[in-house]
Formats: sequence, C-alpha cells, structure tokens
Amino acid sequence: MDSTEIHTVVDGVSHPNGHKPSGLRRATEMVRSHGWRVWLSGLRAKLILPYVLLTLVTAMVGTFVVTRLVTSSVRERFVNQLYEAGHVAADGVVRRERVHLETLRLMAFTAGVPEALEARNDRELLTLIQPVAVNGLSQAVIALDHDGREVLGMVLDQASAAYVLTRGSSFAAEPLVARVLRGESDANGDKFVGVIKTNTGEFLFTSAPVRDAAGDLAGVLLVGTRLESLVDSLKAEALADIIVQGRDGATLATTFVIPGDGTTTWALPEDQAQAIDAVRFREFSLWSSDYQAAYLPWLARGQWLGVLGVALPSNFLVATEATSRDVFSLVFALGTVAVILLGYRLAQSIARPILRLRTMAQTVAQGDLDQSSGLVRDDEIGELAEAFDAMTERLQARTSEAQGLYTEAIENNRQLAEMYDRLRAAQQQLVQSEKLAAVGQLASGIVHDVKNPLGVIKGMAEEMLEDAAPASQQADALQTIRDNASRANSIVADLLVFARQSTPTMEWRDLRQSVEGALRLTGFLLRKGRVTVETDWPTDPAMGLIDPQQIQQVLVNLIQNAVQAMPDGGKLRLRLASDLDNLILTVQDTGCGIPPEHLPRVFEPFFTTKPEGQGTGMGLAVSYGIIARHQGQIEVESRVGAGSTFILRLPKQRPPDETDEPTLREVGAQAGAEE
Repeated sequence: MDSTEIHTVVDGVSHPNGHKPSGLRRATEMVRSHGWRVWLSGLRAKLILPYVLLTLVTAMVGTFVVTRLVTSSVRERFVNQLYEAGHVAADGVVRRERVHLETLRLMAFTAGVPEALEARNDRELLTLIQPVAVNGLSQAVIALDHDGREVLGMVLDQASAAYVLTRGSSFAAEPLVARVLRGESDANGDKFVGVIKTNTGEFLFTSAPVRDAAGDLAGVLLVGTRLESLVDSLKAEALADIIVQGRDGATLATTFVIPGDGTTTWALPEDQAQAIDAVRFREFSLWSSDYQAAYLPWLARGQWLGVLGVALPSNFLVATEATSRDVFSLVFALGTVAVILLGYRLAQSIARPILRLRTMAQTVAQGDLDQSSGLVRDDEIGELAEAFDAMTERLQARTSEAQGLYTEAIENNRQLAEMYDRLRAAQQQLVQSEKLAAVGQLASGIVHDVKNPLGVIKGMAEEMLEDAAPASQQADALQTIRDNASRANSIVADLLVFARQSTPTMEWRDLRQSVEGALRLTGFLLRKGRVTVETDWPTDPAMGLIDPQQIQQVLVNLIQNAVQAMPDGGKLRLRLASDLDNLILTVQDTGCGIPPEHLPRVFEPFFTTKPEGQGTGMGLAVSYGIIARHQGQIEVESRVGAGSTFILRLPKQRPPDETDEPTLREVGAQAGAEE
C-alpha cells in the first residue's frame, strides 16, 4: 500500500487518504462495494427509506386533499358551527324551562298557597310566592283561580327591576291554562308550555296545577320569561344571532335590529315555518351583510311552539374560497423537501441516542436506578445524557434518603402513639385518684360523728324492742329502726375502711397465690351462685412486688360483683399473663353487663348499679385505690347482656417515684388517729 494513500476502513469500505466520507458518500460506496441488497439491509436504509417514502406519499396525498377539499372543509366547518349554535340555543331554552319547573314546584308546594288561591287572597299569595320568584329570577309569575281568572300577577319591570302587580285578567282561553283546568296530562306530566302575549310583550310561560290537601284543583300557577330577554341570553351562549317565530311564522323575538321599513328578511317563509320538521338552511342579506341561518323546530315538553333559528355572517366564506390552490401546492412541495432533509439528519444524529435515553428512562421508571447512558458527545445530546446520568445518581441518593426518613417517621409515629396512650391512662388515673382523695378527706371528717349516734339509735331500739309486745305495730317500727341503723352503720364502716386505706406492704410474691386465696375465700359463694370458674395462668411463678392481702381483697370484691351480676349462674374466667413490665390479671364474667353510660363512674365511691340493699358502691372504689397505690392500673370493658371484664395491670418492680398518692395515705392515717 502506497504511503501517500492512507486507507481507513469505515463500515467495511476502504477510504484513501484517511478522510471519513459523508453519510451520502458512505452509502454510495457501500452500494458500489456490496450491492443494493446489502445496503438496503443496513440500519441507515431502514431508517431513511421508509421515512422518505412516507414523506413523499404524505406530501402527494396532502396536496390533493388541500387542493380538492380545502374549500368544502371551510364550508363544512361553518355548517357545523351553525348546527352547534342551534343545539346550544335549543339547550338554553330547555334549561330555562327547567328553571320554570323548579320555581313552579317550590311555589305549588309552599304551605298556604292552595288555601290563598281558593280564597283569592292576593296579599297572602304575594307574601308566599314573591320570595320564591325573586330567588328563581322569574320575570313573570301569574296565579289563577280554578276558573282561570288572575288572582295575582307579577311582571318584572326591566327599567326599575321591580315587580309590577296585576289582577283580574282572564287566561282561561290560553291553551296551556285550559289544559290544566281540564285536568289533562301527557307523557311529560300535567305541566304545559306556551307563549302568551301580555301588555308588556310576549312571554314563554310554563303552567302547573295547584292542588289542595284533598287533591282537588285549587288554581293554576304560571312562571314565564320575556322572549326578548330569552333571545339575548341565547345569543350570548350560542355566539350567534337568534330568531324566534311563532306557529304562524310571525317573528316573536330576534336579536337582529329591525330596519326602518320593517322588512324581516331573516324570517323563514310562513309555509315553510308551519311545515318544519327538520333543520332547514337559508341565506339572506341584512344591512349590506350576508348571513346563513339554520332553522329547527322549537319544541318544549313535547309541544311544537314554532321555529327557532340561529344565524352567522357568511362574508368570510367568499374570501376563503378565493385562496389560491397553487399556494398550498407550493407550500407542500417546499415542506416535503425540507422534511426529507431534516429527517435524514435526525435519523443520523438524534434518533439513536434519543432512543437509548428513552430506554434508560423506562428502566429508571420501573425502579432500576443503577443506569448510565455511556454517551460521550460535544453537543446538546451529550449534555442531555450527562444531565440524565447526574439526575439518576441524585435520584438514587434521594430515594435512599427518603426511605430512611420514611422508616424513621413510622417509628416516631409509633412512639408518639404509645406515649399518647400512656398519657391518657395517667390522666384518667389522676382524675380518679383526686376523687378518691376528696372522698377520703370527707370520710375522715364525718365518720365518727355519724357512727356514734348510729350506735346509740341501734342500742335504744334494741332496748325498747325487748319491752315491746311481740308482733305489735310498735315492735315492727322498732325492728325497722334497728335494721336501718345497722345498715347505716355498715355503710359507715365501709366508708371508714376506705378512709383508712393504708400504704401497701410490698413483697416479692407470686400473684397466683393471691388469686388462689381469693378463690378459696369465695368458694362457697361461687358454688351457691352456680358459677363455673375457668383459670388460665402460666406454670412458672408470676412474681411481682405486691401486697398479697390487699390484692386478695381486690379479687374478692371483683369475684363477689361477678357472682351478683350472674343471678342465674354463669361462667367466671380468670387469666394471668405478663409482658415486659407488668403482670396482667383479667377477671371476666358472663353476667348482665354494665350500660355504657355507667362505665365512666364505676370506680366512684357510693356509685352502684346493684338493686337497693345489695351494695354500698365502695368495693370498686377501694379496689381502685389499692391498685393505684401499687402503681398499677385497673380498667373495665363491658357489654350489656354479654358480661364485664376487669383488667388489672401491676408493675413487676416498684417504681422509683412513690409520691403519686400522698393524699390518700395521709387521709387514712388521719382517720386511724381519730378512731
């Protein structure tokens, strides 16, 4: 190989002097070296040839379509715009009818309207229907009696925005009134629509019957809208001029300004207006402008009222149709050449790297963030690839950080929930402790002053009972005095026990022994009450710092309450378990249960749900105080008819702070000193 001819190989083709040929030259050389078949199977051919062929075909078809159909397309769009304007106008009329119907329903069902119509009391009617008319923005409201005579008419004056009142006119001859008076109804109901000409112009009215409590016709209500106002609102919605013609073809209202000579070139001829059953198109001129209008039947609640027309100026159609077809052909030809050249460049320098970046983006979107483009270029695509790689790295870092923050937030929320539950429990326990402290202070102050007189009363009653004749009225009275004094003395004794609640003597004991001791003490009571006992506790000792006697007292109180709640027998379940910090004892019965409204008060002193004479209401209060002095918690869950469950939580170790209940200990000490 000659030294002056340095050959390089590009795509399998040798190139002299080391110069890399252009894309077109490389394609030509490939064709020369390997033939058309090899070149056509290459990637560049697969990208360029379909693009060029598709562009040429599109250009030829586009040129034909534009040159052949551009004019008809503009006219078709104009006709579609007329169709749309007609539908919008028809929908506007329907919406106005619905507003009429809603207002009529409110008026007809307003209390007192039937009676006022039957009595022809126009003042009462004005008071009842005027607020409804104002809220419904009604422009006219007419109330007729059962003969079709006007009791009260309200027509909105546009200048003053106030209602003008009328009375005494007869509307019995109007079809929409006569049909109501005759009690007619059709597929749409007993309400009818029509146009009525009044002294202030034509109105579109909707009529409805008003019936009394017995279902008899009391009168007729009409709610209407002035046609001039209606066509103005329809023009604003449809963006086209509106024409409203009656059944006879006469123009009722329009948004066109009527010329001084009174010509109505916009109106559909009378013979066509009376026979209209589909959309009709018509062109006309007015004020030196050309218009094209679409006319359609004006239907309301299945009734034909006339013709509804919409009109748009058509001057621009002539200018559009005059556009040169050669201009469009030239534009398409130049555009085709430009698109082919641009497409070739895009296929060579943009398509492949963009497709690679797209594939990477899809992979990242699926969650695989370990991606790199590997593109090294000195243009914008290279910058895009570099930015994409940097974005992927940052996204991967942010995702890891967000996952850590999310895990930390979940843990913080869990801890906050636990702290909130503990705070609520402590708050409830503090409130209950304050109640018990207050009762203890009260008990320590009055217990001796009450107990001694009760003893005197009981003693004197027993002494007098010995001297009284047996079975006499006096003996019965003395017996009653002695029994009630004994009961009062028992209540005072319980209260004294509550006031003397002492500091527990904490021992490292097995809680199972206290439970078994309570069952032995209440064994006779359980057998007598036909109560079956089920126990569930671990085989290993349940050790904790407790006062065995006081805990046993709590359990005896709970078991006695459970037996009294099951007068016909039942089942008592005692379950002992533990967690990391507490011993958990559950006492569950199948008794009558506690109503929900009584649950917050069950631990209050002197509160009881038992029948009179079966309890003093102090047992649960004393039990609550004992558990509180153990730095524990007692809770109750109950459902009427299903039974109650008391849950005791006792700490396994003595808390360092023993100052939670100083008031109760001081009260107990004071009561003991006074005794």
